[in-house]
Amino acid sequence: MKIRITQAGPEGAVLYDRPWPDVGTEIDDLPTTVAAHLVASEVAEEVTVEDRPRGRKRKAGGDE
Repeated sequence: MKIRITQAGPEGAVLYDRPWPDVGTEIDDLPTTVAAHLVASEVAEEVTVEDRPRGRKRKAGGDE
C-alpha cells in the first residue's frame, strides 16, 4: 500500500525506525498493517493509481 503523509510529526518522531517524513512524502515500503493504521489515524492517505494518460488506444492483435 502506497501512502502520502498528511500530518507533521512532533520533533523527534519516528516512523518504522526512521525519522518522521515531511508532509507530502510518499512511502511504499511499509508493511500493509502499518500503512493502513496511519491512514485510519488520518496522518496519511492512500495513494491510488492515477488515470492513465489519455490518448489513442491501440487495438489488441496488431496493425490492421
